[in-house]
Amino acid sequence: MSIPSLEALPVRPGARLLPAASYWWACAGFALALASVTTLTSHRVWGLCAAVGYGTAALVARRTGSPWAWAAARPALAGAVAVPLVVLMVMGVAQSEVGVVEHSGSLLLSGGSPYVSHPVEVGDYNPYLPGMALFGLPHALLGEVPLADARLWFAVVFLASLGLAARLGPGSRQGEGRAGTAVVPLLAAFPAVALLLAVGGVDLPVIGLMCLALTLAGRRGTGTWAGVATGAAAALKWTAWPLLPVALVLVAAVSGRRAAVRAGWVALVVACAVVLPSALVDPRAFVEQVVLFPLGAGHAGSPATSPLPGYLLATHVPGGRTLAVAALAASAVAIGVSLTVRPPRTLVAAADRLALGLGLAMCLMPATRFGYLVYPMVLLVWFRRETWTRWAAKTTGRVVAGRGTVVVTGGAGRAVVEALAFTGRAEAETPAVTGRARRGEKEGPAPSEEAGRGVRECQPTV
Repeated sequence: MSIPSLEALPVRPGARLLPAASYWWACAGFALALASVTTLTSHRVWGLCAAVGYGTAALVARRTGSPWAWAAARPALAGAVAVPLVVLMVMGVAQSEVGVVEHSGSLLLSGGSPYVSHPVEVGDYNPYLPGMALFGLPHALLGEVPLADARLWFAVVFLASLGLAARLGPGSRQGEGRAGTAVVPLLAAFPAVALLLAVGGVDLPVIGLMCLALTLAGRRGTGTWAGVATGAAAALKWTAWPLLPVALVLVAAVSGRRAAVRAGWVALVVACAVVLPSALVDPRAFVEQVVLFPLGAGHAGSPATSPLPGYLLATHVPGGRTLAVAALAASAVAIGVSLTVRPPRTLVAAADRLALGLGLAMCLMPATRFGYLVYPMVLLVWFRRETWTRWAAKTTGRVVAGRGTVVVTGGAGRAVVEALAFTGRAEAETPAVTGRARRGEKEGPAPSEEAGRGVRECQPTV
């Protein structure tokens, strides 16, 4: 099966655009900067490998004239995801969260609870909901084998969720979902996401399921599957719970109140079915590690100490922890009121509202990290992927018309009808480049038979 891509060709002469390679050079600069300042071995290895991958992608993009070409994304994915992941697995190095999840899987398998009864050190704490321990079960069952590494399963759920969301998103019935999947590798190659894929970010499967749940909420139906996806995300980490009210409001706007009620009940049933059995085995450990520890109120201090407003307030202001929690609660109430007064009625509006709520929460939490901001970033980018597609088409010489796209190239002057020709035709608003243009003749309307043949020749293959 061929991989869909936003492949494009050289930018039109005179276009006031940044060089195509600048995007990847900026990514390489970020990777090198991180490698030079971090104290974490996993991040340093990622930075060095990713810098090479992004630099190669920049050279390829300079040659092809587009940073969005699959030819440029391939070395970026290899250098920023595949190579550092393999190197770190061989070294036996991972982000600390990976060890926590794998240990919780062993505890869940042996005692029914993924939480240490009497945690002493920070490493004994598991701040995630019981569903996250499922990613540690392969390691508990298979031991130290590459296939059992929790990082692989984080990545599988994240990428599979986004791929399914692209297939089920708006326009999927007309085949547009296939073009939406072209954004997945580009998003995976983005530094904030690629870093987590390589070192083991527990937030990625949560984000992927949140995107899938919102996509399902935006489809007309009974709300059942939207509830399943929402409940699955909510069973992994508290950061997914703001999704519940936003998704239900969107289901109500798209499919009616009855569907929203059904989606709400299904989400609660799924989440409770995963969370409650483990929580009831050792409720004291559950409260200590899942509720108090993330707020910085546990017996051990949280390692999440990025200097965002909530942390600075809790650390440097007398009574600041109470103020930070109060500000966090106030922001949640404000978002709730906005959902009531002005409910989102489209996927993009719902994603924006959720991104705003999560962004405020990440900034105001007493124990927080810069990495948590990947939540609003992915939400803002993912649900605007059609906008980014059009922008990429516009900046690389493509002419988007109706449901088709004509790509006008430089050099030999060929015309290619890309994978974005969803309906199998491209009725351009500007003169098409046809066989006569290839021979250097004056541009003009193309004969329909020849234009149709060009479209058929360039259909994406599966």
